[in-house]
Amino acid sequence: MPVDDRPVSSPYSVLLDALPQRERELVVDGVRTAVFEYGPADAPPIVFVHGFRGDHHGLEPVAAHLPGFRVIAPDLPGFGSSDALPHATIEAYAAWLRAFVAAAAPGAAVLGHSFGSIVVAHAAAHGADGSAPEPDGLGASRIVLVNPIATPALAGANRFGSLLALGYYRTAAALPERAGLAVLGAPPIVRGMSVFMAKTRDPQVLRWIHDQHDRYFSRYASRQAVLEAFDASIRHTVGEVAARVAQPVQLIAADRDDITPLAHQHRLRTLFPDARLSVLTGVGHLVHYEQPREAARIIRRFLAEPAATANAEQ
Repeated sequence: MPVDDRPVSSPYSVLLDALPQRERELVVDGVRTAVFEYGPADAPPIVFVHGFRGDHHGLEPVAAHLPGFRVIAPDLPGFGSSDALPHATIEAYAAWLRAFVAAAAPGAAVLGHSFGSIVVAHAAAHGADGSAPEPDGLGASRIVLVNPIATPALAGANRFGSLLALGYYRTAAALPERAGLAVLGAPPIVRGMSVFMAKTRDPQVLRWIHDQHDRYFSRYASRQAVLEAFDASIRHTVGEVAARVAQPVQLIAADRDDITPLAHQHRLRTLFPDARLSVLTGVGHLVHYEQPREAARIIRRFLAEPAATANAEQ
């Protein structure tokens, strides 16, 4: 009996399909970068930066709920349809993002989810002496961090699991090509990650989330690119540079996020010079899949507010 490989219909497809959509490629910091845009070309721009092992598809549900904006969603280097960085350190990702925003949408708001939150924060952080980061700083008007990474993965309760995962990625990179790719894309591993993160009780939404991970969680340039990105993701946090981010920041956290406990998100808010925190309930690390409408409402409100509502909880 043939296997049905048709994609599971997105709960947000009607909204997404109503938006003008464009695809293009840019060479950014020497890296061929796939870029996907949603919304009118003359609308206010906001750059979306996805998380680890994902690509632009993951943030499409949020874009679907922001019809009045021009959402610009690149595939991070090494993932989706973008080429890899020569060496994927957090400094290299930050430099790439600064160059991307300068080329694609200078002055835009910038949103990062999960690992993308680390990349965005490091790209925006000024030097320890107050100087702008090289080359010219992240030219973002405002910053939104969804499910931001506030807890060091190699410390505390998550340390053992992070070390196990690091061993998994190192093993996959060390094996012969075919075997390594099979380990990285093994359906039980991918499904296990999806089950761990998903919190929804809606069976149709859950089925769609699993299908999204099955389809897009293993699209990467090389095994080495995945290993280097994971290493960067577990060795850095948003909090280590929060005090050096000058732009107004909106944090969107979740009360059931197993990767960063809510108490750490409240502490993270206090580290920024100008930040506010909104907490969504009944959801975990997949805010962008499970509550994109609520996230978009917070984003619209933040981008419309005067620039002086610092360190507020909502």
